[in-house]
Amino acid sequence: MKFPVILAPDENDGGYVVTFPDIPEAVTQGETEAEALNMARDALETALEFYFEDNRAVPRPSRPEPGQHSIDIPPSLSAKILLLNEMVTQNIRPAELARRLKMTPQAVTRMTDLRHTTRIDGIDAALRALGRRMEIHLAR
Repeated sequence: MKFPVILAPDENDGGYVVTFPDIPEAVTQGETEAEALNMARDALETALEFYFEDNRAVPRPSRPEPGQHSIDIPPSLSAKILLLNEMVTQNIRPAELARRLKMTPQAVTRMTDLRHTTRIDGIDAALRALGRRMEIHLAR
């Protein structure tokens, strides 16, 4: 997943302000364009935590305009976003998913915790329990 960013000069304080059209909660800034873009990844990941905490679906990223910067989300985080979105779509609580997977609710909660490392096989099993399956593709 790649989330496009809007990088705008800060007329008042100098530097650059970064916002995300798809994730309005993510806002940051930096003295230089490079610093602002570096801060953008952290701001995006922090904002995504709000979606997980609130059990809200994460909006799909829009396609970046030609020449527009974007922030790549690591594959492990992308997989967790897909799992969260499917749980929200199907109105499945962690306890129900845990029952389907024959594991503890705490294990499912860790699976949907952005700061906890989760094996991709676990996320695939969870998606299968929701009637979906994960596919991995190479892109250029």
